[in-house]
Amino acid sequence: MDQILGQVLRNAVWERLDMLADLATRADAQSLVSVARSELPRLTEGWRAMLTAHEPDERGDCPTCSTRWHRCKAPCSVWQVAHEHLVAGGLAPQQDLHRPWRRKSGVPSQTRGTTQGEPTGRHALMPQVANH
Repeated sequence: MDQILGQVLRNAVWERLDMLADLATRADAQSLVSVARSELPRLTEGWRAMLTAHEPDERGDCPTCSTRWHRCKAPCSVWQVAHEHLVAGGLAPQQDLHRPWRRKSGVPSQTRGTTQGEPTGRHALMPQVANH
């Protein structure tokens, strides 16, 4: 049951990201302003919640990515991706706009199944982090 719920949640997130990307490339200026005002605060809060969960502990390890047997030193891959897309990406040349981040599973987003190499487990259902 948890695997099914996790897949439903992942599909919903992929579909939302697809919808926002489509809006960014197709919407008129007035619609873009409206979407930006409603979605940018939600997206920034989402990033903040995820990054808070990956803040290094007193040993410099990521508590979310670390396991009992393997400690993951900060910055973990989540912080690296955040930096790449939120900071360094603004300095990089414009990449291909044909959704390089979209999965190439060949399965429509509504019926995507778990693909080999797809993240599962503890990151599928991250707990909500309270705002501070």
